[in-house]
Amino acid sequence: MDHSSTRWRLSQSALCQTCFYIAEKIIKEIEENPPATVHKGNVIKEGINAELDDLRNIATGGKEYLAKLQQQEAEATGISSLKISFNNVFGYYLEVTNIHKNKVPATWMRKQTLANAERYITPELKEYEEKIVGAEEKILTIELSLYEKLLLELQDYIAPIQVNGNILATLDCLICFANNALHYNYKKPQLHEGNELELKESRHPVIERNLPVGESYIANNIFLDDSSQQIIILTGPNMSGKSALLRQTALITLMAHAGSFVPANEAKIPLTDKIFTRVGASDNLTGGESTFMVEMNETASILNNITSRSLILLDEIGRGTSTYDGISIAWSIAEYLHNSPQKPKTLFATHYHELNELENKLPRTKNYHITNKEIGNKIIFLRKLAPGGSTHSFGIHVAKMAGMPVELIKRANDILKQLEDSRDGSGISREKFEQQVKKLSSPQMQLSIFDAHTETFEEMRKLLEATDINRLTPVEALLKLSEIKNLLK
Repeated sequence: MDHSSTRWRLSQSALCQTCFYIAEKIIKEIEENPPATVHKGNVIKEGINAELDDLRNIATGGKEYLAKLQQQEAEATGISSLKISFNNVFGYYLEVTNIHKNKVPATWMRKQTLANAERYITPELKEYEEKIVGAEEKILTIELSLYEKLLLELQDYIAPIQVNGNILATLDCLICFANNALHYNYKKPQLHEGNELELKESRHPVIERNLPVGESYIANNIFLDDSSQQIIILTGPNMSGKSALLRQTALITLMAHAGSFVPANEAKIPLTDKIFTRVGASDNLTGGESTFMVEMNETASILNNITSRSLILLDEIGRGTSTYDGISIAWSIAEYLHNSPQKPKTLFATHYHELNELENKLPRTKNYHITNKEIGNKIIFLRKLAPGGSTHSFGIHVAKMAGMPVELIKRANDILKQLEDSRDGSGISREKFEQQVKKLSSPQMQLSIFDAHTETFEEMRKLLEATDINRLTPVEALLKLSEIKNLLK
């Protein structure tokens, strides 16, 4: 971002148009919380138009007016049982019982005779009826007219309002950038015209804001250029943070070009014209395109539009087809990007560990992995980037974490061991792999939906249901917790 031009624009804030006349007119005439559209009414304030105020009083104060009119006529005529009513045939009318019909004034007009009463209308009642029937329509017409007049006056202020809006938007954006930088320890990036992308202790700006209390984000270093480390082949376990690393690199690059400080201790970012991403899985069933076809379309679009200043992020390319086809496609894509004259900087996350061999064949390709630590049967994701490739994806561990049945996990480990034992140092061919799949031994026992964990959890559920938590003492609660813990042994 050109900070000098920003300072110049901010220095012109003295040119902001105050627009006092139209601002005061809007405040004076428009309700503080008007509806979304003017056609819903109640847009114009009271006291702006006398006729509008009268019509509103009629529309909202009809009962009070009729009660007052009824009282006036009853006192004037001495007819205590007089009442005002309404029907769809005659509208509003005065009803007088036969006992009092001799008291009816000559100015009243008879409209209907009943067995025990007669109904009349008066000029005043008829006038009120005409007012109240058309009041809502007239109210809307007057409001629209007043609103249109205000819009016509506003036309003379369009240019200064746009200038003010642009200045306020710029200030709002810069204040937001400054607030984030101060609160979340962002640093000023260095934008340059070279080709080196170097991030030190970089973080994901969204994930770090949503971590549990007390947990800090594991920062990582990233380096890409067009001479020594153009492509990073990134491997590591599932859920270790490969996709997060790709995304934070893109976000930091974008934030720097927008003029914001970035979540990193140091950031040297080359001028970038395009950020290409191929992440996630989606399909286009209505267009007849499978998930893999959508992936190939998007990848083709990237390869056909790269420049020397492009940043490319590829996540799990080729996973939508067979293993050997997927490896072949991913390998050839990496080669194409490496050998292209543009030499775009690329982060390539994959579970195809065979791609680690590219480091020995392509001089500007380097292997990195997300570290982890195995403790017993558990895996801990350290989420730290380190040189070298990974040879394990720990997919079965993730399936176990997701709650797959125990017997299913055991069977998956058995199959994995048989397949790994069949491999020699040079790998395994497609034909040999298919032969080994056919030789896989049958499971030793039938899978059961009622596994040991299910029975244990059922016991725990019954124990908790039988416990009155509100009456437990602290000591009893600890004993109950110990009893539940023993069920897991």
